[in-house]
Amino acid sequence: MTEKTIRLLMPQWQGGDNPNYSFGAELLAWLAPDNDQPLIHVPVEAYDGTSLVSENGIKGRAPLLQQLQAAQHIIQAHQPDRIVMFGGDCLVEQAPFAYLNERYGGELGLIWIDAHGDLVRYEGYDNGHTLPLGNLLGEGDPEFAKHVSVPLKPEHVFMAGLTTPTEQETEVIQRLGIRTAGTEELTHGMDSIKKWIKEIGIKHLAIHLDLDVLDPNMFRSLLFAKPGEPYVFSPAGTMQIPHLLRLIKELSEETDVVGLGITEHMPWDAINLKNLLGEIPILNQ
Repeated sequence: MTEKTIRLLMPQWQGGDNPNYSFGAELLAWLAPDNDQPLIHVPVEAYDGTSLVSENGIKGRAPLLQQLQAAQHIIQAHQPDRIVMFGGDCLVEQAPFAYLNERYGGELGLIWIDAHGDLVRYEGYDNGHTLPLGNLLGEGDPEFAKHVSVPLKPEHVFMAGLTTPTEQETEVIQRLGIRTAGTEELTHGMDSIKKWIKEIGIKHLAIHLDLDVLDPNMFRSLLFAKPGEPYVFSPAGTMQIPHLLRLIKELSEETDVVGLGITEHMPWDAINLKNLLGEIPILNQ
């Protein structure tokens, strides 16, 4: 029986409060190898110049919940075996990974390749993209977490590339017993991840790839690499593209990868060129 794979394009920007995430998602979908997998657009409320309002500690709570439910309805309608997600901000991962965990009997493995934990809300930072993994584990924000019918088992989660976790993140990681490996460890091999796959018996795996795990000195299409405006709110990633590619290929050899989400693409050169072209008179006559 042929397994069904769908691709979702969810150009969500509200979770990071940055409209440029929409263009980054669309470009990701365009750059991906073409095949016969259907590409389905998840409707996202476009930026209209109005600032997002913080509701109970999350900016844009209402549209984010609406878009989460739209993604859930699309996935349920298609009932896929495998999902590829082109985001937007990291919060787009909730719907596909929650579905896949339910689809595979609550036994889904999830590797979270990210410089940040996405487990807890940071004090003074109301952006929802800090919470998707927390929501998937049944923690995070209660209003979002209730949309996860079967929370992921903490022992089925592995965090790869995490830089400097906050005290809150460390508390959650230690309390739940989530395994982690930093970029430096992974450059020498992925023995810890292979051991985890075998010990837990991971048969089906989803991969979350936040591009900010990459070193912004080597890959410039990241929030951290905005020209002329160094980003200092949280630590940048340090992983190199060859190491990332090796990691994903080896994961694909070790177990059955049924989900892949790629998020937080910020192609500054293309964004700035697009803005420039938008101001040239002859192109707008």
